[in-house]
Amino acid sequence: MQKSTFFLMGLGRISVLVLIFLLPFVIKLSAQEKIPILAWYSIPASDATVERYQELKDAGFTITFSHTSNFEDAKNVLDLAATVGIKSMFTCSELESDPEGTVRKVKDHPGLAGYFLRDEPTSKDFPTLAEWAKRIRAVDNIHHCYLNLFPNYVPEDVLGETYEEHVQRFIEEVNLEMVSFDFYPIVRDQLRERWYDNLEVIAEKSRAAGKPFWAFALTTAHDDYPIPNAAQLKLQMYSNLAYGAQCLQYFTYWNPGTTHWNFHEAPITSEKKRSPVYDLVREVNKELQNRAFVFMGANVISLHHIGNEIPVGTKKLTILPEQVTSLDTDGGGAVISLLEKDGFQYLVIVNRSFLKPLDLRIQFNGQVEAVRKDGTLDDASKYGSWYKLEAGEAEIFRWKETN
Repeated sequence: MQKSTFFLMGLGRISVLVLIFLLPFVIKLSAQEKIPILAWYSIPASDATVERYQELKDAGFTITFSHTSNFEDAKNVLDLAATVGIKSMFTCSELESDPEGTVRKVKDHPGLAGYFLRDEPTSKDFPTLAEWAKRIRAVDNIHHCYLNLFPNYVPEDVLGETYEEHVQRFIEEVNLEMVSFDFYPIVRDQLRERWYDNLEVIAEKSRAAGKPFWAFALTTAHDDYPIPNAAQLKLQMYSNLAYGAQCLQYFTYWNPGTTHWNFHEAPITSEKKRSPVYDLVREVNKELQNRAFVFMGANVISLHHIGNEIPVGTKKLTILPEQVTSLDTDGGGAVISLLEKDGFQYLVIVNRSFLKPLDLRIQFNGQVEAVRKDGTLDDASKYGSWYKLEAGEAEIFRWKETN
């Protein structure tokens, strides 16, 4: 078996730093640098109570997105979100029919996160969306407008162009404050082969435009998409963060009422009860927030993959950071991301498998700290060179930047 082993032999630091410029949204990081975490298809208007929104917050969500159809219901969500200390993505029919008048009524609400426009538009929708967003910004230039782009497995005849062209046109023509896309990579027991390719495109184009990007994990089973376990959720979220995502989203929180897609076992089921996925999401979110200081506001220095097989559209690791003298996964697949923030570099290693553990052997040169799952730091020299990454897990190391 081919081993993925590299040794540092006087190799210089990668010289190109790619900056992620975070625009001044209202969804700002607190002193603890919390990750914004959005619940897509949240609590229905008929079930909107303080208790339900507290339950959502207790699962680790900081933003709720309920599909409210009228102003009264949408305003009620803002009130409830503010009561429990989270934000709401605002949507209702009046936002489209009377953007200026509707925005004036809510722009100063403490529960407002931003304004939802439309899901998965095609390029023919871009002029209308750009004009809509412009009208909203004319009244409120503090809160952002929000929508999600298609994943890259949608055919070109639907998009109207190649995927790369589609993303670039969206950035240039609609010009929202962030780039958000959805992609649900786990089908049965397989990983869609172009998932990381999609992350590459979104991360590269959003960085070039000076915009953060937002990404998803799937929480609600339907058709060939399985009921998620912790490994599946962590793989999706740690990969998103390793690529530089600045907001995490879950599809969905509440079980959608349609039978078309056979949705089932959402965190909150169609019987309005918690499924086992609710507790999984809560625990995963807790772990992610423990390590939020690594990712929020960080600059991506380099992104590579290691293993006998490298995902489509990605780059193979050939050069190690100065502080790493050897790195071996025995052929196993992993994301290798190098981040920079506040005078530190962070090495993030994500096990690309949601089915089996990864044997990582890594050695360092100099003082290196391990970032544990609870967010605490420990001297990496206390550990041996062998780490066992369970399915979907991530190991994180950091060291001070050298001049």
